[in-house]
Amino acid sequence: MGVVILLIMAAGVAAMLTRKLPTAFALVLLAVAIALVSGAPLTGKNSVLDTVLQEGAPALAATMIAILLGSWLGKLLDETGIAGTLVRKIVEFGGDRPVVVALGVLAVSTLVGTVTGSAPAAMLAGIIGIPAMIAVGIPKATAAGTILMGIAAGMPFELPVWQFFSTALELPVHTVRGFMIKLFPFALVAAVLFVLIENRRKGVEHSWSLKSVAERPGPNSGTRRKQLGDAPWYALFTPAVPLILALGFDIAIIPSLLAGVLYALVTTTRPREMNKRLLRTLYAGFEVAAPPITLFISIGILLAAVKLPGAVDALEPLVKAVSPQNAVLFVLVFTVLVPLCLYRGPLNVFGLGAGIAGVLIAAGVYPAIAVLGLTTSYNQVFGVADPTSTQTVWAAQYAGVTPQTVMVRTLPYVWCVALGGFCVTAVQYL
Repeated sequence: MGVVILLIMAAGVAAMLTRKLPTAFALVLLAVAIALVSGAPLTGKNSVLDTVLQEGAPALAATMIAILLGSWLGKLLDETGIAGTLVRKIVEFGGDRPVVVALGVLAVSTLVGTVTGSAPAAMLAGIIGIPAMIAVGIPKATAAGTILMGIAAGMPFELPVWQFFSTALELPVHTVRGFMIKLFPFALVAAVLFVLIENRRKGVEHSWSLKSVAERPGPNSGTRRKQLGDAPWYALFTPAVPLILALGFDIAIIPSLLAGVLYALVTTTRPREMNKRLLRTLYAGFEVAAPPITLFISIGILLAAVKLPGAVDALEPLVKAVSPQNAVLFVLVFTVLVPLCLYRGPLNVFGLGAGIAGVLIAAGVYPAIAVLGLTTSYNQVFGVADPTSTQTVWAAQYAGVTPQTVMVRTLPYVWCVALGGFCVTAVQYL
């Protein structure tokens, strides 16, 4: 039975890799198939309809709300000019010094990455940041990679990500937060080294060779800047507000994000315009949040399926047989397997990887916090180097290079981040 479930999983991976089915649809079909094969009844306790579909779909509801609030805050950062002002100030400070400009844009990207992820984060920092970096001679692939490495450096402090791992792995938020704090130095050092090494290795490219990129600073960007102007200096602290509340004062994630929304609104908007701006950015936030929310519904369904008693009993002996228990082997094996989280592979936590994580915990192969170390470390790779992730595609295309070029350039650095996460996991939790 366990072999049949693994074959079904392999078929699901193939369907996602070949784009025969969207990831969200493939995960739901995969969950239903796993439930049926494991002997689950159609209705009742531990059933396909009541447990997998009915209970699984809203299982990550808290994560969905956090994603929506993060998207809402991201739209406010865009509409109020906060993100653009941060990038412009950094570029003005850096002048014609490529490395200084790149490090400044990296810092802004890191800050934005704590608020929201995926393509919206890349756009907030990259619409101004990428053309500015290219204009001072930074190579196109390095400019795109700088944005992505910065977002990944901020990812350990992205509150919706905390909520996702807390709910999916059934861990307290403070446990997730504790590991993320340990992962952050690896992500930050890798991001800084990327900027320093890649700029030194590739040298300066003259801006006149990049006319095609310079001509696409974003839709109506000049007009919007004239209309918005620079955001007030005190509004620039907006991205830090949710993080300070959640990390410094141990405030829950959703209230912390709501506080960030209110701070952005109050510091940039006249009272008579607040209602319109609140509704406009909220509705726009729904559009941004719709794809990840759909994916999280599917992930919840898949997690419910792999945790069914029949599925656990079938998979437990197989998973235990191939899972390394020795700390050194743990690090070596999972480091070698890093490429399997690319191209929506089986270790991508926002796909089949979530199901594998559920199996590892349900079968008692590793403690939940060790699985947290695995999944968050792989997520650092996926968030930067996966040519199918929306932020990578957007940043690469906006800079004028292919996502595969960005993958080749960034993968060694994020691979080292994953290695660092695996080492911390093996030393402390195995």
